[in-house]
Amino acid sequence: MTASDRPYDPEDWPAKYRAAASLPAALAGLPRPWVFTNGVFDLLHRGHVQCLAGARAQGETLIVALNSDASARRLGKGPGRPVQTERDRVWVLAALESVSLVTLFDEPTPTALLARVRPDVYVKGGDYDVGQLEEAALVSSWGGRAMTMPFVAGHSSSHLVERMRATTVS
Repeated sequence: MTASDRPYDPEDWPAKYRAAASLPAALAGLPRPWVFTNGVFDLLHRGHVQCLAGARAQGETLIVALNSDASARRLGKGPGRPVQTERDRVWVLAALESVSLVTLFDEPTPTALLARVRPDVYVKGGDYDVGQLEEAALVSSWGGRAMTMPFVAGHSSSHLVERMRATTVS
């Protein structure tokens, strides 16, 4: 079963989760502008939280597209990644006040999902060059805008994993 097919089950998924296939219907009742961001969000940290809060400030509804476990593994972030399962990562993101809806995607980038949702704003962290992203060009094609949030230096899931590994080895 792919991320876009995973059904919403209140026993297993939080209320803010929607399978990608049902996302457009779920968004129909939510206020615009819609803001869209994506990532692995493996070990939630200050940089993530600040980026998500800043993204939400750009509109009324924040949609977070989360790399599925399979997609995250293909990104080459290292052995044992993601540390948390996609379901656990969905639960953590859904608990944040800034997040309106969470969905999953299996592809390397969320371009197909972006084309289906057509958000008003696309946001990435400041460690990305938004001008080089295919997603940014796509959002601009229907009059949306793409932007980055400031990068919070020293805060990354990869850095946290490295610190934990160093601590357990010492």
